[in-house]
Amino acid sequence: MPGWAAALSGLVAGAVALGVAQIVAGLIDPGAAPVVAVGGAMVDATPAGLKEWAIRTFGSNDKPVLLGGIVVVLALVAAGLGLLARRRTAYGALGLALFGLVGAAAALSRPDAGVAHVLPSIAGAAAAAWTLSRLMRRAMGGDEEEYVAASRAADQAADQATGATVLAAHGPAGPSSAERTRAASVGEERRTVEPGPALPAVMRAGGGPGAGSGSALYTFDRRRLLTGAAAGVAVAGVAGLGGRLLSGSKDAELARRGVAKMLPRAARPAAPIPAGADLRIPGLTPFVTPNAEFYRVDTALVVPSVDPARWTLKIHGLVDRPVELTFADLLKRPLTEADVTLTCVSNEVGGPYAGNARWLGARLADVLREAGVRREADMLLSVSDDGWTCGTPVDVVMDGRDALLAVAMNGEVLPEAHGFPVRQVVPGLYGYVSATKWVTEIRATRFDQEEGYWTPRGWAPRGPIKTQSRIDLPHDGDKVTTGRTTVAGVAWAQHRGVDAVEVGVDGGAWRQARLAEVPGLDTWRQWSLDLDLTPGRHTISVRATDATGYTQTADELPPAPDGATGYHTITVTAR
Repeated sequence: MPGWAAALSGLVAGAVALGVAQIVAGLIDPGAAPVVAVGGAMVDATPAGLKEWAIRTFGSNDKPVLLGGIVVVLALVAAGLGLLARRRTAYGALGLALFGLVGAAAALSRPDAGVAHVLPSIAGAAAAAWTLSRLMRRAMGGDEEEYVAASRAADQAADQATGATVLAAHGPAGPSSAERTRAASVGEERRTVEPGPALPAVMRAGGGPGAGSGSALYTFDRRRLLTGAAAGVAVAGVAGLGGRLLSGSKDAELARRGVAKMLPRAARPAAPIPAGADLRIPGLTPFVTPNAEFYRVDTALVVPSVDPARWTLKIHGLVDRPVELTFADLLKRPLTEADVTLTCVSNEVGGPYAGNARWLGARLADVLREAGVRREADMLLSVSDDGWTCGTPVDVVMDGRDALLAVAMNGEVLPEAHGFPVRQVVPGLYGYVSATKWVTEIRATRFDQEEGYWTPRGWAPRGPIKTQSRIDLPHDGDKVTTGRTTVAGVAWAQHRGVDAVEVGVDGGAWRQARLAEVPGLDTWRQWSLDLDLTPGRHTISVRATDATGYTQTADELPPAPDGATGYHTITVTAR
């Protein structure tokens, strides 16, 4: 069989494996699909530095890039196993079984895994092995054992032909001992260099001298192989689509629409956003970030699909009265609206991982008071539906700020990607210690006894947001018109508030920027300043001062372990 045909057989078998695994995972848990399970295990094992590089390089596309990379690797491995199966199909099947075990082990390593989570990988590997065997048989035109027998018979016939040639050359006396040795080496080399699959395209089983009339004819059948491969690709596609439909994303969207009809009004509505909160300068980040444009940084390779009718929130641990709330219970509580800017600790200075929204939810502090959090508890370990955890300081949640169990975002039911049906929102803390999406559990505990997901991976256990500012326009490297140029951006210091923003040009004196209005302390603040630039290159920097009097430092530090610092600086050329 030609190499390309063997590689194609392996690729199709791999595609069938992924398709079958996807449909089985759709019946159990989408996160149990091999690609997702392996990807999740890779995310868990990723060092902080590599994670930062991925976010800097790929942004919010880091998850598709990871999953795409895994698929490419699997495709290369599958093609290699197809080539290996040219020697014997069982070798390829064994390789597929090993990869199935890797997928099963990765699925079992997930925080919420059960025994059933190994089934997608096992089913996929079994389907792939059967597919590979069928494609090899179709390509060879018969049974594999008979094909191997034919290959051996052809080897024997070639050996006999070699012996006859030597005998004819040397006469009855036969070859010398050295010549016999060379002849044997030639035969052995031919068998090594030309294995069974590389033999002539047409042969007869037992085709040596004395082969009977019942010998089986073998030819490489391109058409049968290609039709079989097409059928395998169709099966893989249908199974993959079925798995996606079974994953429940469509049901979750229907559930979101149902919740939208029953979403109550806020018992404590937020104050109207001031007319001057948005300077409406083209290119400047809007004060309110649309839901579709809100940044997303999390570890979920597949967005959890949570049925609000079955959702519960369990509050337990170091409490006097454990509480368990249903989604209906949560909606019956007095809901609060709050404008809050969220920021990711992975954000580089001047980075995009910040967004502002109006959230609606129940105050977390009120729920915790009902549970009676004990005095010795200093951490709330919240757990996501997919098993992710984060540790939030108790004192921050209880100090009067609008820490919410949010159910809506910018007047809409929470999008799935942002935590539907319920997520945490805590002003003033980076998301890795506060903003648990798809939250299902909150355990009152202690920082010296338990850790959130990112803490053992090198991040600080507590993550207060640092005062920061960003230049949105012009962009770094832009060419601007000589003379009047508007520089604008946003600054944030959640739960402290931004009191001043200053801009410096070419290392000169700092100049005060004009500040937009804000509805409270928990949102970012737009700023702008008109500069008169002379022809040539100019360096522009920005810094903010919060309401406590702290001015952000010029010292440049990376995001790990507790947030980046430094001035956001750009270079432009005036013409």
